[in-house]
Amino acid sequence: MFKLFKRMKTIVHSELNAMLDKAEDPIKMLDQFLREMGEEIQEVEAAVAKQIANEKILKRKLEDAQAMVEKRQLQAEKAVLASEDDLARRALQEKNEYEKQATLLTDSYEQAKNDSQVLKSKLEEMKKEYQEMNLKKDSLKARAESAKTRTKINRTMSSIGSDESRRGFERMEEKVLRFEAEAETSEDLSVQSRTLDDEFKKFDSHVDDELAELKKAMGKE
Repeated sequence: MFKLFKRMKTIVHSELNAMLDKAEDPIKMLDQFLREMGEEIQEVEAAVAKQIANEKILKRKLEDAQAMVEKRQLQAEKAVLASEDDLARRALQEKNEYEKQATLLTDSYEQAKNDSQVLKSKLEEMKKEYQEMNLKKDSLKARAESAKTRTKINRTMSSIGSDESRRGFERMEEKVLRFEAEAETSEDLSVQSRTLDDEFKKFDSHVDDELAELKKAMGKE
C-alpha cells in the first residue's frame, strides 16, 4: 500500500534538487509529485477508515457475545434454583458456545485494533512527510524563479556589453555628429548668401544712431 508513497518520498528527498539542472520544468514536476503523494494519502485514509469500521464491528460482536455469556450463566443459575436441570443444561451449552465465539472475536478484535493503530500511525507519518515536501516545494519554486531571473538579467547584461551593441551605439553617435555638422554647414551657407545691401544696412543703422545722439546733444530731439 505504501510502495508508491515510499517511491515518491525517495524522489522528493533525493532528486528534486537535481531536477533544477534538467530540461523539464521543475515547478511542474514538483506539483506532479505532490499530486501523486496526495492521491496516495487519500487511498490510505480510505483504508484506515475501512479498518476502523471493521474494528468497531468486531468490538460490538465481542461485546454481544460476552453479554450472552453472562445472560446464559444467570439463566442456568435460575434454572438450577427451579430444579430445571435440562433447561440449565441448555443454557450452559449456549454459554459455552458464546464463550468460544468471544474468544475468537477477542483475537480478531485485538488484531484489528492493532492494524488500525499501525495504519493510523503510517497515515500520520505520510501526512507529515507530505507537509514537509510541500514546504520544500515552495522553497524550490522560489529558487527556480530566482535562477530564471538571474539568468535573464545576466543575458541582458551580456547583450548590453556585446560588440554588436557597442557598434550600434557608435553608429548612433556618428549620426548625431553628422546632424550637428550639417546644421553648422547650413548656418555658414546662410551667412554667405547675404547680399551686399544687407551688409550696408549695418552701416545705415549706425548712422541713424549717430544722428539721434547728435540731435539729442543739440537739443533738437
